[in-house]
Amino acid sequence: MKHLHFLSLFLCTLGGFTHAADAAKPNVLFIAIDDLNHWVGHFGRNKQTKTPNIDRLASMGVSFTNAQCAAPVCNPSRAALLSGKRPGTTGIYDNNNPFTKVLTPDQSLVMQFKNAGYDTLGTGKLWHGGLGWPEQWTTIQDETVKKGKVSDRSIGGIAFGPIVEGGDEAVSDTGIADYGISELSKPHDKPFFLTLGFHKPHMPWNVPQKYYDMHPLADIQLPPIKEGDLSDIPPIGIKMAKPTGDHAAVLASGRWKEAVQAYLATITYLDGQIGRVLDAYDKSPHKDYTIIILWGDHGWHLGEKEHWRKFALWEEATRAPFIWVVPGVTKPGGINKSPVDFMSVYPTLCELTALPKPAWLEGDNIKPLLSDPAAVWTGVGITTFGQNNHAIRTDRWRYIRYADGTEELYDHSNDEYEWTNLAANPEHTALKDSLAKHFPTNNVPPSSTGKMSDSDGAPDKTSDPKKIKRKARKAAAQ
Repeated sequence: MKHLHFLSLFLCTLGGFTHAADAAKPNVLFIAIDDLNHWVGHFGRNKQTKTPNIDRLASMGVSFTNAQCAAPVCNPSRAALLSGKRPGTTGIYDNNNPFTKVLTPDQSLVMQFKNAGYDTLGTGKLWHGGLGWPEQWTTIQDETVKKGKVSDRSIGGIAFGPIVEGGDEAVSDTGIADYGISELSKPHDKPFFLTLGFHKPHMPWNVPQKYYDMHPLADIQLPPIKEGDLSDIPPIGIKMAKPTGDHAAVLASGRWKEAVQAYLATITYLDGQIGRVLDAYDKSPHKDYTIIILWGDHGWHLGEKEHWRKFALWEEATRAPFIWVVPGVTKPGGINKSPVDFMSVYPTLCELTALPKPAWLEGDNIKPLLSDPAAVWTGVGITTFGQNNHAIRTDRWRYIRYADGTEELYDHSNDEYEWTNLAANPEHTALKDSLAKHFPTNNVPPSSTGKMSDSDGAPDKTSDPKKIKRKARKAAAQ
């Protein structure tokens, strides 16, 4: 009934549309964020973070505070979310498995909307390296940025430092927000699927000095850690953590707090851009019939478990923000703690917009949780990193099983930082057997490799935005 009410709302309020068929289609504002972990205000995970605008968005709809990525790496995470196919099905496990070698444009979530009569509008990073196939898009916007002078304070591969000459316009995400503001403010003759692919807080953490000043170094607190935390971790997990890499370099520098400050500053900058977009949404003539989805592609470690970046199957690497605002369905201020993963995006959007659901989709439809965040839910969050390495997250447990059969088990009811591995405890054998039933049964070998990007998400040449825009214009003219 709520879905019917939702469509009725569009039919009543979209007087500017020419056709009733178009009027029944809600717009979608699709906000993707790169490398933002659960350091978001309303999550309560880190009291130092300043995200009033992401929190404001959460207050407008439903925030899922136990949302897990499909993979803790940019390329496979985005490929899974946008195709509806898990990494074990495609073989896209890492950044060197180009999605274009395995998937096709017709499998793309964006293309589903274009085929359904939507204008697909995009800028920034959606697929790994950019916007992906040109034929998905009706219109795209090149990214623009004015150069600023950076005070580089990097520690090895952990790249950061404030912009000391140049304002917000020296960061490309400002232009991405500008594009969203423009599109939300203008009239549209067709329903639109508007993608804003924000880069920050992806490294380098170069944002104006004023954002660093909002997080004084003297006040910075390090993430909670346990000495010898890797002592009960299987060798394959330690290999993922790479404690002798980034973490050793940060410890040797004595500047751990500076890196934490830089990440917090970059989150605060990003939050400001989200706020600008929300201001435009509030004033938009499309507000009452536009769905908003905000999602992060994965989490990020800042020294927890002697690890930095993503590339692991622990909570810090797999948990990210996930917020939905759906007129006529969600109610303001909903908090859902049920375990879900981002494979739910594709099927749920199809349900909400009455698009056909492709047969290959592997995720759950979470519409029941949008209309009632307290609804009973039996689903889990599933994350994969490499062939046959999986993590299952429930409301209480995280169970990791690696390809070599070694395991980790954490009880989040009293161990939120996953310091004590309970997998060897015989009393948990039945629990592990039960959780193991959720592991994906498809675990194909890695797909073809290629020189797509570096290990942390630099754009590849095939995703050059100018090239995509030229092809998109050509496709639109045909």
